[in-house]
Amino acid sequence: MEEIAQVYARSLFQVAREQDKLDVVRDELGQVSEILEENHDMRLFFFSPYFSTEEKREGLRSTIQGADPVTMNLLDVLVENHRLPVVPRIRREYERLWRDANDLLPVTVTSAVELDDAVVARIGEEIGRQTGRKVELTRTVDPSIVGGFIVRVGNSILDSSIKNRLENLRKQIVRA
Repeated sequence: MEEIAQVYARSLFQVAREQDKLDVVRDELGQVSEILEENHDMRLFFFSPYFSTEEKREGLRSTIQGADPVTMNLLDVLVENHRLPVVPRIRREYERLWRDANDLLPVTVTSAVELDDAVVARIGEEIGRQTGRKVELTRTVDPSIVGGFIVRVGNSILDSSIKNRLENLRKQIVRA
C-alpha cells in the first residue's frame, strides 16, 4: 500500500509542480483526506465494494465542487482503480515532497513544561543555521519526560530528557 501511495503522490506532485499548483493541490488533498478520515459515512460509501465506480464518481462530483482539476483527476483515477483508501498515505507522501521542495525541515521540541517563546525560537534558529534549511517548528508539552527536552529534527532525535537519563542509569545499574 505504501509503495502505491508513493507512486500516486510523486505523480501528483510532478503534475502540480508543472502547473504551478503545489500549494492548491496540497490544501485540497489535505481537506479530502481529513473528510475521509473523520466522516464514517463517506468512508463507508467510497470504500465499499457494494457501490459501483460510476456511483462513487457521481458521489465525488456532488461532494467535492470547485476543486482544482489536478485534484479531481487524481480522485477520479483513484475511484477508477479502487484506490481511494490510500488518500491519507498519498497526502503524507505529498506533504513530505512539498516540504522538501520548499526546503522545510520539520522540527518538534517536546518539553515537560511550556517553554518560553524565545527559547524555542532560538532552538529553531540554531537548527536552521546548522542545516541551512527553513525550520517548521512545532512544540509539545509532555509532563512524563520530567525535565529537559526532546528535539526531533526530521528523522533524528536528540533526547536530553530526565526520563531518558534515568532510564539509561537504570540500564547501567542492571548491567553492573
